[in-house]
Amino acid sequence: MTLTSPTATEQFVTVAGLQVEVLKGGSGDPLVILHRDVGNPGWLPFHEELASSRTVYIPSHSGFGKSERPEWARNVRDIAALQVSTLQELGLGPVDLCGFGFGGWIAAEIAIMNPSLVRKLVLVGAAGIQPKEGEIMDQFIMSTRDYVKAMFHDETKFNQVYGSEPDIDQLEIWEIDREMTTRVAWKPYMFNHAIQHLMSGVKAPTLLVWGKQDKVVPPICGEQYRDATPNARLEVIGNCGHFAEVDQASAMAKLIGEFLAE
Repeated sequence: MTLTSPTATEQFVTVAGLQVEVLKGGSGDPLVILHRDVGNPGWLPFHEELASSRTVYIPSHSGFGKSERPEWARNVRDIAALQVSTLQELGLGPVDLCGFGFGGWIAAEIAIMNPSLVRKLVLVGAAGIQPKEGEIMDQFIMSTRDYVKAMFHDETKFNQVYGSEPDIDQLEIWEIDREMTTRVAWKPYMFNHAIQHLMSGVKAPTLLVWGKQDKVVPPICGEQYRDATPNARLEVIGNCGHFAEVDQASAMAKLIGEFLAE
């Protein structure tokens, strides 16, 4: 997958003495997208659709992709705080904030800590809440390739993004991202007991989206987020796994675009 396109550019900003990578494309009001724990795969058709009416920013979390690692970071709230500083460095706020998977957890933490920064919130297959039934997939008992592949309902979509046999550079990126995930989200694994209580303070209109076939974060987590968040609604998309922005790219872009325009 191409990292940039004719409508997207790569830039770096300095946050807490560290370089942070940011993809930017489109025009209009700012929409910040926070990627999942396997990093940002590049400028996707999904991003391109949203960029037709928004300026889309995709900052790589500190320690992921080309963003330098904060050796001191030990929890997801640290990563969220760094993302807040990134938005401040970019001169953004308030913004519409959209998080996917692990990035959804980070987006929830930002909305809890800095409610005035978030105009509207979108969480897609978000981690951060312990499921009442089932469990969040344990990526550490499988290869990174198998873990990423499990995110897709349609295996051909995985091949479109990463190729049927991801190259050594991609495998290395996944391992680096997984090491950073271990540092901040290992225990408890991929959730924060406080989230389900603290989401009551998030007043921003919130759209929750889950793939019906999400094998990574159980759809029941969407119900739990909905019940915990005052101004939230939940949409479940069929024929769709955890990597919803690829499995159902156009449907997702339409759903999110209409919500942001309300």
